[in-house]
Amino acid sequence: MGRDLMKGDMPALVLAVLAEGPSHGYAIARNIEAQSRQAFQMKEGTLYPTLRNLEQDGLLTADWEVQPSGPARKVYRITDKGLGELTKRRAEWEEYAQTMQVILGGKPHAQPA
Repeated sequence: MGRDLMKGDMPALVLAVLAEGPSHGYAIARNIEAQSRQAFQMKEGTLYPTLRNLEQDGLLTADWEVQPSGPARKVYRITDKGLGELTKRRAEWEEYAQTMQVILGGKPHAQPA
């Protein structure tokens, strides 16, 4: 795919994954990698600061959950505020993608008057 995952893209991807249901960090990373067909490789140095910032902004919550075997895991859940932010980011992405398609897609577009 050639396009690097940009810092500004990470919050939207994390919110989209958490909109599907609660998850822990490792599973969020693997989910993004799988859905992108491995085009995006998730690094802990990017993911966990993003999770922390989203939590501080009230877009998600996190709770430690005890596991039947193994250590407790921090599980993240999207908040109503986070769902609103995801809706906003999806609309912005649609507008951006449509504009890029007009320019890069080779389709004629209206010239300014």
